[in-house]
Amino acid sequence: MVQTISGSDAVLKVIESWGVDHVYGYPGGSYDSGMNALYNQKDKIKFIQVRHEEAGALAASADAKYSGKIGVCFGSAGPGAIHLLNGLYDAKIDRVPVLAIVAQVPSTNMNIDYFQAMNEEPAFTDVAVFNRTVMTAKSLPKVIDEAIQQAYEKRGVAVVTIPKDFGWAQIPDTYVSNANTQIAPYAITPDPVKIDQAVKMIQAAKGPVIYFGMGAKNARKQLMKVSEKFKMPLISSVLAKGVLDEDYPAYMGSTGRVAPKPGVEAAMAADLILWVGNDVPFASMLFSPKAKVIQIDIESTKLGKRHHDDIAILADAKEALKALYKAGKERANTPLYDACIANKKNWTDWQDSFKDSTESPVRPEPIFDVLNKEASDQAVFAVDVGNTNINFERLIDIKHTQKWSTSGKYATMGWGLPAAISAKILYPERDVYALCGDGAFAMMIEEVLTQYKYKLHVINIVFSNETLGFIEAEQRDDSHQPLSGVDLPDTDWAKVAEGMGAKGYTVRTKAEFQAAIEDAKNTDLPVVIDVKFTHKMPFTTQHMYLDPAYQDQKKIAEFVEQYDAQALRPLRDFLKEAKAAQASKQAKKDAKSAK
Repeated sequence: MVQTISGSDAVLKVIESWGVDHVYGYPGGSYDSGMNALYNQKDKIKFIQVRHEEAGALAASADAKYSGKIGVCFGSAGPGAIHLLNGLYDAKIDRVPVLAIVAQVPSTNMNIDYFQAMNEEPAFTDVAVFNRTVMTAKSLPKVIDEAIQQAYEKRGVAVVTIPKDFGWAQIPDTYVSNANTQIAPYAITPDPVKIDQAVKMIQAAKGPVIYFGMGAKNARKQLMKVSEKFKMPLISSVLAKGVLDEDYPAYMGSTGRVAPKPGVEAAMAADLILWVGNDVPFASMLFSPKAKVIQIDIESTKLGKRHHDDIAILADAKEALKALYKAGKERANTPLYDACIANKKNWTDWQDSFKDSTESPVRPEPIFDVLNKEASDQAVFAVDVGNTNINFERLIDIKHTQKWSTSGKYATMGWGLPAAISAKILYPERDVYALCGDGAFAMMIEEVLTQYKYKLHVINIVFSNETLGFIEAEQRDDSHQPLSGVDLPDTDWAKVAEGMGAKGYTVRTKAEFQAAIEDAKNTDLPVVIDVKFTHKMPFTTQHMYLDPAYQDQKKIAEFVEQYDAQALRPLRDFLKEAKAAQASKQAKKDAKSAK
C-alpha cells in the first residue's frame, strides 16, 4: 500500500527539500494543520513565532537578502494574511525570493461570508510573481514546489493559499520535489564588438567613473582592477555598500541623499559612467545629464531603463568587467581620479574630527567610531531606514566580509528588528546589530520578545532623537513647510526592553556607549541600547552649499555654520589642484626631454 501523509506535512517536506530549515509565522485556527506539521517535523524545520506577521514577512525577506536562499513565512486566514503584505512588498521591490503560505477557511466554507473568510488571492496579485489557491489536497506538494521554483526564477514573492481542510487531508506520500534538478544559470558573456567600443569610449573620456549596484556583488576584484587600470573612481548604489571595503581609496561611497559627499560630487563631475548591475530609480537625477553611459546588465529590460545608454552590453557583470580589463590599455591618472581621492580624504578627515566630540546630546560620529572598533570582521548589521541609513552609509567602515541589509527601494520603517532576528538565526556565531531610529524601533518593538523567546543575542541600538528625522529634513529643506507630525515622545526604551526580558542600557556619551557595548558581551540575552541622540540633522548632500564658484557666499556661510563644515572643501578645489599638479609634472617632463 502507498503510504499517506497530511497535506501540510507534504508541504513542509517539499520546503525542507529546498534547504529551508526555518519558517516565520504566527498561529491561527485556519493554520492548525500547518502547526501540527511543524510539530511533526520540528527536528528538520524550526518554527519561529514572531509577534506580528509583518515581522515574519520582513524576516523572510531578510533571509533572502543575507543568504540568497528563499525565505518562508505564513499567515492565517484574513487578518494574518493581510499582515504579511508589507514584508512581502519589501521582497518584491528589492527582488528577492520569498514563499508566503496563506491559510484559508475550509473549502466548504469559502465564498459564503464565513468567519475570517475573504477572497485572498486578489489581495496578493500585485505583490506576487506566483499566486495560486490550491484546488485539491493532492496537488499541494506540486503547487508548493512550483511556487519555490518561480520565486527563484523571477526573484520575487510566491504566494500559495491553502484551505484548512486540505492541510489535514491524507494524500499519497509519493511526491519528489524538483529541488535537485535546478541548474545555476550560465553567465552571459559580452559581445566583443561592444567591449571594444566601450574601451574606446572610456579611454577617450576625461573623467570616467564606475557606478555599480548589486548586480556586481560577485565582481569585487574585477571592479577594483578596472578602476585601477582605467583610473575610474568607484561609486555604488546604497545597497551595494560592502561590495568593496570602505577604505579602498578609489571608492567614493554611494550617491544621492543618503550618500557621503565624495560620491555625490564625483557623480556630477563625471563625463562618462560605466553603469554596472544597477537599477536605482533616482539614478538619472544623480549624474550630469551630459555624461555618456555604458551600461552592463544581465537583464535586457534594465538596459536604458534609468538613463539613456550610449552603449548597452547584455552580460554578466563579472564577465563584462573581465573583458573590459583585458581589452584596454592602462591609463595615466586623470585629474578627476586624483581629485576624488583627495576629496574622499578631506571628507573622511572631517568626519573623524568629531569622533571624540563631547557635544550633548551625542553626535553620531562617536557612536559609530565605537561600533567600527567593536564590530567583528564577521559582523552583521540590520539597518532601519531614514537618518539611521544615512549615518550607516557614511560612518560604518564596512568590510566585504561583513554583511548588512536594509529595506531598499521599498524603504519601510521597522526593518531593523525583524532583519536582526533573521541574521542571528542564519549566522548564530556572528555578532548582530540592529540599528534603528526611535520611530522605526517603536513600530516593531514587540519583536524584542521574539529575540528573548529564542535566546537571540542581538544588540539593538536605538537612536533616540524624538523626531522622524528623515521626514523632518524633507519638510524643512524640500517643501519648506512648518514641521508637522514628526515629533515623538521621549521614551525610556531601556526600561521597556527590560520589561520584555532584554538587557537595557541608556547612554548619553561615547564612554557610556563603549561601556554598554562591552558589558553586552557578558550576557546571552538580547540587548537594547537607548542612545539619547543629537537632534541635529545629518549633513545634507542634497542641498549642499560649499562652492563659491557658483553659489552665494551668504548661503555658503550659513550652511558651513549649520553643519560644522568649516574643514570641508568642494571637489572643484581638488580638481584645480590635480590639474595644476599634472601640468607641472608634464612641464618638467617636457623640459627634461628638450635637454
